Amino acid sequence: MSEASAHAVQHHAPPTSFIRKHVFSLDHKVIGKQYYALALVAVVMGMVLSWLMRIHLVWPNAPIPGLSLLSKAGAPGGVMTPEYYLSLLTMHGTLMVFFVLTNAPFAAFGNYFLPIQIGAEDMAFPRFNMMSFWTTFVAFCILVTAFFVPDGPPISGWTAYAPLSAVGADAGPGEGLGQTLWGLSIFVFCIASLLGSLNFIATTLDLRTKGMTLSRMPICTWAWFITSCIALLAFAVLMPACLLLILDRVAGTSFFIPAGLVISDHLQPHSGGSPLLWQHLFWFFGHPEVYIAILPAMGIVSHIMINSMRRPLLSHKVIIYCMMGIGFLSYMVWGHHMFVSGMNPFSSLVFSFPTLMITIPATMMTLIWLGSLYGSRLRITAASLFCLGFLSMFVSGGVSGFFLAQPSIDIYLHATYFVVGHFHMVMGVAAIFGVFAGTYFWFPKMTGRMMNESLGKLHFWLTFIGTYCIFMPFHYLGLAGNVRRYSAFVDDFLVPLIPVHRFITFAALFTGAAQLIFIYNLIYSRFRGAPAPANPWECTSLEWTTPSPPPFDNFGGKNPVVYHDPYQYGVKSSTGDYLMQDSPEQPGAAPA
Repeated sequence: MSEASAHAVQHHAPPTSFIRKHVFSLDHKVIGKQYYALALVAVVMGMVLSWLMRIHLVWPNAPIPGLSLLSKAGAPGGVMTPEYYLSLLTMHGTLMVFFVLTNAPFAAFGNYFLPIQIGAEDMAFPRFNMMSFWTTFVAFCILVTAFFVPDGPPISGWTAYAPLSAVGADAGPGEGLGQTLWGLSIFVFCIASLLGSLNFIATTLDLRTKGMTLSRMPICTWAWFITSCIALLAFAVLMPACLLLILDRVAGTSFFIPAGLVISDHLQPHSGGSPLLWQHLFWFFGHPEVYIAILPAMGIVSHIMINSMRRPLLSHKVIIYCMMGIGFLSYMVWGHHMFVSGMNPFSSLVFSFPTLMITIPATMMTLIWLGSLYGSRLRITAASLFCLGFLSMFVSGGVSGFFLAQPSIDIYLHATYFVVGHFHMVMGVAAIFGVFAGTYFWFPKMTGRMMNESLGKLHFWLTFIGTYCIFMPFHYLGLAGNVRRYSAFVDDFLVPLIPVHRFITFAALFTGAAQLIFIYNLIYSRFRGAPAPANPWECTSLEWTTPSPPPFDNFGGKNPVVYHDPYQYGVKSSTGDYLMQDSPEQPGAAPA
């Protein structure tokens, strides 16, 4: 990478006012923190919604204090109606998928660390970067507004299947203005994601410092880059799909509404549309979205594990090639979400095959991680524990994916809690474990202070045990035929399963309460934590060559020069058993 390209970033002066420094900032580090804070607010909201749903499932007639203040129609006297249960389910899924799992591992950590790890002063387009965050914030506000409109949030689920989501208020509570706000929110979110993806790609390709070849980029930088490429195509499909959905609702078009449809005794004035078109468009985005959430976590975990093991992976290049393969294959498997849609059996087979194929690179990555751990002298920290927890969740949740890849099995399990357990473990909890690992690892760099390691380890064990107690029983419930999205279990075959749901509810309340430890640790350490050493983890990548927190231009006006790959561990050097990327020193033989 030439120095001319490295200086191609749009330079901007350091901010002088509070607004320009902390609110409408052009600094990628501030924007990364803003994304993290937004994801933290969204995950707390999503977690509270899940608590309300779990309490209702076990005690459906019990009044929940204060719930009627949020919606008198949805919870008269504090007792949740079945329709309002579906509304909370929709908002929970939307908040977690879009505003947590996309924002935290990708937008937050990627914004903060990608430029520093490649030796750049900032992102390629700082103003686009600022626009991306504030557009995301607008999308979040639009979505939350749905709680306060007269008909409440939509009941269509986070997938917003048509025609339920397309016909308007005739479809039920929340399907009026609430559903329109949902579509508008996701449309705006797509714009923000496209801006961010273009910025990430341009920054990675054009702003690498001298000596920073593609092969010398850290794995997490590769993960953010590959995720940007996936997101660029995925959100470019979802955005017009949301626009078409809004037009069906407010402009009388018929993209997703067929002729002759009668809802609530009203013949809908539409013809020629196809509800399956929405499913194709949504899932063409939806399955790559799984990897938009999980690939950054894979990169973060790989980066931290190498540092904690004090030796390279068996092959970090194979990890990168596997992430590329996953990104490519992610666009070939969307049809496995539609096995129950009346799909031609031949088409089901066509989608089943790449669904099984995509497990190959994921399995190779897992074997490399486990093989690299064997015989290593792992440093046990809060970050490394969450990395191990990520591996456990990813494997445990991923194994159930083999069942769902078979159309004949998926048809039985598709509408059950088995699928809920699968995607919560492999996409949700695993990605969030990656976020926790990244937080404990990079907090000293972002703030100049250390988090409390004892509290971090306690947080890990409570969360690890709690999440298994929540989501592993989901698989049992699914095999027993427990249909998801039911707000109460009154059928004879479901009544015996209520004790399992009661156990899950207690586990969810326990695990949610355990997150208070993390929030306390995060806030207390930000202001009262012990000052962080210059390189507390003895890490080799470029972010640890600059002060903590980094200066405005990241490297104090001196552009680093890279001499090594980012994982020179287990070598003999003047610094110990590692060698920094910007050190011209040549590594010696590994110490005995």
